[in-house]
Amino acid sequence: MRKLENSELDRLTVDGFKSANKSPIIVVLDNIRSLNNIGSIFRTSDAFRIQKIYLCGISAIPPHKDIQKTALGSTESVDWEYAENTLALVKKLQSNDIQVLSIEQAEKATMLNEFKPKKKQTYALVFGNEVKGVSQEVVSQSDQVIEIPQFGTKHSLNISVSCGIVLWDVFSKLR
Repeated sequence: MRKLENSELDRLTVDGFKSANKSPIIVVLDNIRSLNNIGSIFRTSDAFRIQKIYLCGISAIPPHKDIQKTALGSTESVDWEYAENTLALVKKLQSNDIQVLSIEQAEKATMLNEFKPKKKQTYALVFGNEVKGVSQEVVSQSDQVIEIPQFGTKHSLNISVSCGIVLWDVFSKLR
């Protein structure tokens, strides 16, 4: 086997990405502290042609060198918007028939491997703060809570890792 060169990967240009059909997935970042996590989420969102990223509360916004370091230019391809209040954004998305799913450990959560997305539904996936997770008010307002099954001693995963796992899973199920 031979590793492929970047020129052999047949990737979209930024303009091609902008005009391409997107996944029916929106990412909502609820008060993310780490700029490197934000950049990594942009890059993962580019990989799965996410419709849009909403950066909420204290989450930093592009352009910023620490976001760019991990985003590798994906802040130019993936649409994004800042929203000061995550709860208000969630209510707005729901009023537009978008199902809001908080990624969190909560009572009555659906395990990710058991989640079955509907093909013609748009989903907003809410990822929370590195320490506090998704705020309780947003969890309470969500249409559903999705939990990533974990089997070790730790109680959580890094947010950019969680985002990668969930986006890949939901993207794959919708394809």
